[in-house]
Amino acid sequence: MIRIPIGLLAEKNAILFSIFTNRSVKKSMENKLYYHDAYLKKFSAELITQKEDEAGRNYVILSQTAFYPTGGGQPSDLGILNGIEVVNVEEVGGEIRHYIKEELKDGNRIEGAIDWDRRFDHMQQHAGQHILSAAFEELYGYKTVSFHLGKDTLTIDLDIETLGAVEAEKVEELANQVILENRPIHTKWVGTEELKEYRLRKQLSVSNNVRLVIIPDFDYNGCGGTHPKSTAEVGSLKILGWERQKKLVRVEFVCGQRVLDKLGQKHEVIKELTALLNAPEQDMGAAVNRLLGQKKELEKAIDEMKDRLLKYEAADMIGAGKESIISRVFQNKNIQELQNLARMLVSDAEDKIILLASENEEKLQFVFAKGKNAEGNLKEWSKQALSIIDGKGGGNETIVQGGGRLISGEEFIRKVTEFIQ
Repeated sequence: MIRIPIGLLAEKNAILFSIFTNRSVKKSMENKLYYHDAYLKKFSAELITQKEDEAGRNYVILSQTAFYPTGGGQPSDLGILNGIEVVNVEEVGGEIRHYIKEELKDGNRIEGAIDWDRRFDHMQQHAGQHILSAAFEELYGYKTVSFHLGKDTLTIDLDIETLGAVEAEKVEELANQVILENRPIHTKWVGTEELKEYRLRKQLSVSNNVRLVIIPDFDYNGCGGTHPKSTAEVGSLKILGWERQKKLVRVEFVCGQRVLDKLGQKHEVIKELTALLNAPEQDMGAAVNRLLGQKKELEKAIDEMKDRLLKYEAADMIGAGKESIISRVFQNKNIQELQNLARMLVSDAEDKIILLASENEEKLQFVFAKGKNAEGNLKEWSKQALSIIDGKGGGNETIVQGGGRLISGEEFIRKVTEFIQ
């Protein structure tokens, strides 16, 4: 996931001071229709060229476009050109490339339409990020150093090491207050002298003809993205959580329609849990704690019964073991159970060698042990046993364990018994 440093977008879109006098540069800006009207959904253009890039992807360049290219943390617009799907848009060497699923037919006239739902979502999220970052700085002086606009949520990285719940709550409250106040959101290209008049959230290395996104008396920020005309169109903002990322704090949040989407998803989960727990929403915590307590009690009872069963198995095996080696093959007994059983056996059969194996799904596991009066080198036996199943293992002088490819447990015990007798 690529995180975009704040300010990079402004620098990307900052152009030469001659924007108002250099015709080629001015025309380039005129061709970017999304800068003139972020609400433009359809447009007409002339086909300039149709090519393949180095990776063999087909793209077209148009005389003008309403498609916003990927940049500065904002994903590109998608849509159609003459009925052909646009799958990505990038600005390369000053040219806006529209990558399309298949070649356009002959003809220079192009009718384009952007995916408006996607565009407006990006406008809501990007403006919401400006508001949230400004709120963090307004209240606590916490600066945003990067952000990412994802498919489902957004994140910003704050130049701090910890964030308190009360701080996050107050910032969210201020952000939503600004949204509800329906403040205008302006965009403006400014030069060196005029730029000095604004209190920027982040200083830029480029000072000539920077595109500012302005929320009067609240936020002044260099940015080349698309934004709505007012804060009210952001709808609402909700902080979902935060976590430490190295020496920064990453805050996850959503804006606009995504808030409703998240609320809908959580509501469906709560309805399902209400039915499963047979408890109303306000009592879910108590119901879950009760179930967790019951689970712990059941697990304890199961462990006790397993221990009792192992003791019965150990007694049965000792009673039946007339030779110096006691062995048995099990089905789906885990390595810990094998170890516990082996320890029980050698505590009562101090002159015996214990060979236990279990066929567990796709692998064979084993435990070897010996009583304190038994002879033999367990580690050496373990190496030979592991070679039979191409396995790995370890242990000490009194107990070893390992596992490897699945073979018949009876065959494995037979082969081991041959080289230890």
